[in-house]
Amino acid sequence: MNVLVTGGAGYIGSHVVLDLLDNGHKVTVLDDLSLGFEINVDNRANFIKGSTLSDQDLKTAFSTDPDAVIHLAAWKAAGESMDHPEKYSSNNIIGTLKLLMAMTDSGVQRIVFSSTAAVYGYPEYLPLDEKHKTDPINYYGYTKLAIEDNLRWYSRLRGISFVSLRYFNAAGYDSQNRVAEPERNPQNLLPIVLEVATGKRNKLEIFGNDYNTADGTCVRDYIHVSDLASAHTKAIQFLQQDGKDLTVNLGTGCGHSVLDVVSEAKQIAQHPIPIEFVGRRPGDTAKLIASFEMATDVLKWSPLQSDLKHILGTMWGMLHPKVNSSNPELI
Repeated sequence: MNVLVTGGAGYIGSHVVLDLLDNGHKVTVLDDLSLGFEINVDNRANFIKGSTLSDQDLKTAFSTDPDAVIHLAAWKAAGESMDHPEKYSSNNIIGTLKLLMAMTDSGVQRIVFSSTAAVYGYPEYLPLDEKHKTDPINYYGYTKLAIEDNLRWYSRLRGISFVSLRYFNAAGYDSQNRVAEPERNPQNLLPIVLEVATGKRNKLEIFGNDYNTADGTCVRDYIHVSDLASAHTKAIQFLQQDGKDLTVNLGTGCGHSVLDVVSEAKQIAQHPIPIEFVGRRPGDTAKLIASFEMATDVLKWSPLQSDLKHILGTMWGMLHPKVNSSNPELI
């Protein structure tokens, strides 16, 4: 299929592009490079610098006659979304509505959407399945839920078929080293831990050590970004076979605490990782773990590369050489 990938130069998007190309699809990337890098777009793909907020950029993108769209372009920092909701409304919600209108105008009726576990809010039970109520506790999560609602309406009113993929905690890098630049301004635990190991950061602040978990620190479900990427290709195949209107979780069903991550990172990096316990962060829950049975049953997908050691190993391979090249003393 000919697939248009919005946000395809970003961290997750560049891995999605690789998986699509490796599976024989033709790919066009639309990205404004606010978070991504053009160098991360595989040279087998067509690249258009542009935004989903621009009617002209969308017209250019749809002139490539895509059969389907994978929509990843979005702002994604939960904390920032609470301080700047207008930014998230504009880019995430309005950008998606413009994309859906462009799809309708161009007769494109298949879309895979990058959603998030943040739509659930505080878990009432674990592991979280797709039947769990949705009650986001940050504006970022709300924007993703609003888009899911709009996809259901566009399915009903315009005949668009969709798959919404609710990501848990994506991490890692392509094991073949085909992504040139690491994620810009990472907000998540694993890259921050390794930045401490390289000396880029002085210490790791751990928000709370009094949670109801085995070691008192928060537990999260980490999924390798290449496993995440493969689910998008599976979703495209599902839509190609006339499947429609599916929402599934992407996780591993296993949780690792903050201290688990620190311990494993020390072993891989062979560097000290200073930590400091500070107060709990508003909105954090003790545990977030996915049920991914629906993705397995319907998409025939399962995580194959999401062992924590492997995830951290691919990240260290990406981050460590770059630090050493600019700071030779950090070896």
